Amino acid sequence: MTDDLFTPLSLAETEIPNRVMVSPMCQYSCDDRNGLATDWHFQHLTSRAVGGAGVVMTEATAVEPRGRISPEDLGIWSDEHADALADTTAFIRDQGSVPAIQLAHAGRKASTSRPWEGHDPLQPADGGWDVVGPTDEPYPYEGDVPTTQAMTTEDIADVRESFADAARRARDAGFQIAEVHAAHGYLLHEFLSPVTNTRDDEYGGSFENRVRFPLEVVEAVREVWPSDLPVFVRISATDWLPDRESWTVEQSIRFADRAADAGANLVDVSCGGIHPEQQVPSAGPGYQIRYGRQIREGVESDVAVGAVGGITTPEQADSLVRNDRADLAIVGREHLRDPYFTLHAAQQLGREDEVEVPPQYHRAF
Repeated sequence: MTDDLFTPLSLAETEIPNRVMVSPMCQYSCDDRNGLATDWHFQHLTSRAVGGAGVVMTEATAVEPRGRISPEDLGIWSDEHADALADTTAFIRDQGSVPAIQLAHAGRKASTSRPWEGHDPLQPADGGWDVVGPTDEPYPYEGDVPTTQAMTTEDIADVRESFADAARRARDAGFQIAEVHAAHGYLLHEFLSPVTNTRDDEYGGSFENRVRFPLEVVEAVREVWPSDLPVFVRISATDWLPDRESWTVEQSIRFADRAADAGANLVDVSCGGIHPEQQVPSAGPGYQIRYGRQIREGVESDVAVGAVGGITTPEQADSLVRNDRADLAIVGREHLRDPYFTLHAAQQLGREDEVEVPPQYHRAF
């Protein structure tokens, strides 16, 4: 029987009720710049669970304060941060969805203002902070940029432990999927890409050295994460920089197999973010989907693949799974427009019996 959007997906020993995932999307909404979840985060995440999504994932959640993209980003660097998310995970589970968290570190792209405030780099005097990266080369923003400190091997070990500590807290807060963020030009992607990683030690240079730190993070998270719960890894399949040495789909395929060996159950395939000169193809419907398909067809392991990028209709999401191009349809902005995307998809695809509509909403469905 052919899998489709409403076929459950088993990863590790966890069953996801359908193949729709709410993509991690930054909300930039923490009060007092403290990284603590607020009522906004609760309603944003739980409403998508009411809407039927199989997986509901948080925004990029910083494993240490300097790993935030903006001062208003969500964090999980203390037990207080985990406690602030516990009610959210419980509500998501009560709706039959699987709560997930994206563990992240923004690296040299940290310390910026919110998008609606310009998304400009912030100096410490303006509430920003010095940032870290594989080298001391800053992200090429226009204007003044925060000081970028090249990470020592001790720094690398500390951040690796921060990811593990964050995963422990997420586990205790009730999350059932942990995703390691290694995409979009943030810290782990900065180590993967030769565009940003020009180190000359065991963490730079060759492919083997560039993947070392991200794989160590996956291993560290897997070590503390329950064996019956899945670990995801988000990657940028390509840097979209064809005219220079950069991260490519071929390297992503090799990395996906290594990530599976390190304990990842699914690779969440996105693209770009490493450099502002990237050449993005026309951002129409499904503009990134081909990269997920290429990785799915290229890997030698049995790691699952999630596809993201311009998925806007139920038919499009269903065809990804039905045509064996991805195991999971990861839907971002369409979930902002329609929190009930999955319930509406079930109606449009004639699969109403495959979803649990909350009884409070029966009169509408």
